[in-house]
Amino acid sequence: VSGATIENGTIIIQNGKIAAVGTNVQIPAGAEKIDGKGMSVFPGMIDAGTNMGLAEITLAVNGSVDLTEAGTMNANAKAIKGIHPHSAHVNVTRVNGITTVMSAPNGGLISGQAAIINLNGSTPDEMAVVREYALVINFPRIAVGGGFGGGFGGGGAAVDFNEAVRRRDTQVEELKKIFRNAESYFRAKDAYAKDKSLPYPTTDQKLEALAPFIKGEKPIIFTADRERDIRGVAKFVAEMKVKGILMGGQEAWKAADDLKKNNIPVIYTHIYSLPVRDDDDYDYLFAAPSKMAAAGVKFCISTGDVGPEVRDLPYHAGLAGAFGLSKEDALKSVTLYAAEILGVADKMGSLDVGKVANVVVADGELLEARTNIKYMFINGRMIPLTSRHTELFDSFKDRK
Repeated sequence: VSGATIENGTIIIQNGKIAAVGTNVQIPAGAEKIDGKGMSVFPGMIDAGTNMGLAEITLAVNGSVDLTEAGTMNANAKAIKGIHPHSAHVNVTRVNGITTVMSAPNGGLISGQAAIINLNGSTPDEMAVVREYALVINFPRIAVGGGFGGGFGGGGAAVDFNEAVRRRDTQVEELKKIFRNAESYFRAKDAYAKDKSLPYPTTDQKLEALAPFIKGEKPIIFTADRERDIRGVAKFVAEMKVKGILMGGQEAWKAADDLKKNNIPVIYTHIYSLPVRDDDDYDYLFAAPSKMAAAGVKFCISTGDVGPEVRDLPYHAGLAGAFGLSKEDALKSVTLYAAEILGVADKMGSLDVGKVANVVVADGELLEARTNIKYMFINGRMIPLTSRHTELFDSFKDRK
């Protein structure tokens, strides 16, 4: 996906990485060989917006759900601490060609820190690609209620628009106050480090956790969908001088100018969502990625799912490809573009020498529902193509 298609090529995987790619590759002596004749090889897909490993049975077993913390400000909460590496969702997802995901906490104003993980490992640390990747902020929105479909705060009693704006502005000011308090806290710490005669600043773990994000060293993921809220995110990013990523992005193409001006990419999570307004076109959300591509917005496609349906990632991208997005961009939207937005394109996202060997071998086009995954590798290790689904199938296929 980073260059031209290689016909009848060979890939060498060695020490967990891609050692060679091409048509005239010297195969090392003693190498295990896999005949891929008639098949296609792709980089493993990346879902940049999930809650993978943080919830198992969301509607019935509360003890299996670790998505949120109490309160509105939980910058110190880290998803990597709660990820369950043996979740049934992991195997179900990876056997469909998804090798890497971002797993993020939910809830409150500041939810916590998301992690980037590979879908193989006995512990969260073994799975980790980036342990503390980004801070997740549910950006305050203008929610007037009503509407159908859900996504802009639909449902519930309608609220006067001016009142909705007032509530949003109050929450944005609260968010800014948290950032300013953090800045003051770090100034006090720096001053004390230089002059021990000053009062010792009491340690605040939540403010401590904000350091790399308010300094622009690590990105902040803002959730927003409607144009006016997305423009609000862009304004906040510019004012606070932080590194922003938008997640959700139903109307991101409408705010393309602000997003490009502030270098804010989009993790688009609404292919499977219903249109929000009664008079929206049926393909309003299917066509959004093609509109972002046309507007020059950097984006990737994500399921936005808790876990069980992350396996559908290729079909999200395939639907976008059926509604205006080019075949090339559709494939890149779940591979290279996702890696670039997550800042791991030096490690994964394409079949280039030196990158981690997250590799998928399939009997057809990766985004086709009829395609079967034949082999897959994560960190160069061949992964068994088994899951709870395959086990149940094998158990009952011969039942009469």
